[in-house]
Amino acid sequence: MASKVYADAKSAIAGVKDNMTLLVGGFGLCGIPENCIEALRDSGVKGLTCVSNNAGVDDFGLGLLLQTRQIKKMLSSYVGENATFEKQFMSGELELEFCPQGTLAERLRAGGAGIPGFYTPTGVGTKIAEGKEIRQFDGRDYVLEKGITGDFAFVKAWKGDKFGNLVFRKTARNFNPMVATAGKITVAEVEELVEVGELEPDQIHTPGVFVQRIFVGKNYQKRIEQRTVQKKS
Repeated sequence: MASKVYADAKSAIAGVKDNMTLLVGGFGLCGIPENCIEALRDSGVKGLTCVSNNAGVDDFGLGLLLQTRQIKKMLSSYVGENATFEKQFMSGELELEFCPQGTLAERLRAGGAGIPGFYTPTGVGTKIAEGKEIRQFDGRDYVLEKGITGDFAFVKAWKGDKFGNLVFRKTARNFNPMVATAGKITVAEVEELVEVGELEPDQIHTPGVFVQRIFVGKNYQKRIEQRTVQKKS
């Protein structure tokens, strides 16, 4: 079996081309694939559709790709921390598809499971449901949402082994497990890479069958998006 281990982010993102759909794990600035995003910026690919819970901040996360105008469309549930996003959207440079947060998670999970669509009551009667099929079950309206898949998926894990089995750390798990299943090619960056058999099987969150490429990331910033502190009394 060919090795899944890559030397760095630059080699791991090889094959990403203009106008592809990319799935990106993380929530806010927690558990985002920092190295992959920087490598994508440096690669110069453009016209990207990015599916992610959020769009990072102006100078970090997916905000880096917005700065360089490499993203043409975002599919997200929250974009409120990014002024660059706001400017590009308001000027018509950037397309946006909003999706409720739980629906986004389920659309990714469904896509990874090979489920083309599902019905949910979330969004019925709002702009989210415009143009979509509405069906009634037991007297309640539900809107049809489609599963999401992408050309590439990028996730960040705490530990991984050389087969691609992944362990996420606490809240950094967030959207990463769903994203990992829904890409045609899934790239995982990890803080620590171990030999196959070293991870406790019951602790594995994403089986290696979903991961095609893995590498050890570096220089993680682990920023705090909104710092709230108590004033001295």
